[in-house]
Amino acid sequence: MNKDPFYTDVVDRESFINFLELFHEDLLRNKDSWENSTLERFLEAMSAYAKDIQFVYNNTGQNINANAPSWKVFADILKGASIYE
Repeated sequence: MNKDPFYTDVVDRESFINFLELFHEDLLRNKDSWENSTLERFLEAMSAYAKDIQFVYNNTGQNINANAPSWKVFADILKGASIYE
């Protein structure tokens, strides 16, 4: 498994927990590369990304229904919020 949280396969609770640990490490190591590194900005971006995630899935050819909650969708929303403008 690639240790970069942006390439972690999230398929269940255990892999989601692993993703969160790696995601946190990425923030600590690369805070300057995050578009939304404060909680206030992150939550604002998270809300916007959650609204737009189906469009992202459709545009990237991913056959994922964002209205069907899954560990992957949760992880995608979190990682999207770190870079969403």
